[in-house]
Amino acid sequence: MVGLTGGIGSGKSAVSECLVRHGAYLVDADRIAREVVEPGSSGLAAVAEAFGPDVITPDGSLDREALGRVVFADEESRRRLESITHPLIRAEMARRIAAAPADAVVIHDVPLLVESSRRPGYDLIVVVETPRELRLERLARRGLPADQAEARMAAQATDEQRREVADILVDNSGTLDDLQARVAEVWQELLRRR
Repeated sequence: MVGLTGGIGSGKSAVSECLVRHGAYLVDADRIAREVVEPGSSGLAAVAEAFGPDVITPDGSLDREALGRVVFADEESRRRLESITHPLIRAEMARRIAAAPADAVVIHDVPLLVESSRRPGYDLIVVVETPRELRLERLARRGLPADQAEARMAAQATDEQRREVADILVDNSGTLDDLQARVAEVWQELLRRR
């Protein structure tokens, strides 16, 4: 069981995709977080009740941008959202982990691993690290306004806090080829430790 984490815009998704190509079994907390608030879900109903109709789009789905403006600007609001979604996310992650083959290298992609103090249960923690400026550039290319990117980064653990829990660091400041080469090394290390 490998915890994979890194700050927003660090490239965790690229790393997890590379690991899957090598044969890893992925449990993606971000993907599950989206699923637990899909239209018609109890999670979405609870979010709407807590934050009001302004966080729901006309088609009945979650307006992530509107919700993000609220929860990343106010610590209490963020904690309220987490109290709704985190139990749902944890339950679904546990179900998926239980479904993994017995000999699998399970990669648990968890953006807020450090913030949620979830170290127990992982054999190793892999941290994807990317310089702040590059992360901001990537987020801008994705269309996230600078003020929202800064707010989200401020709500996450620092690079130093992530390094403290890292068993393996993955530098993602170079090219995609550089990243793929590093992930291939990490995969061999994970197989060796398995």
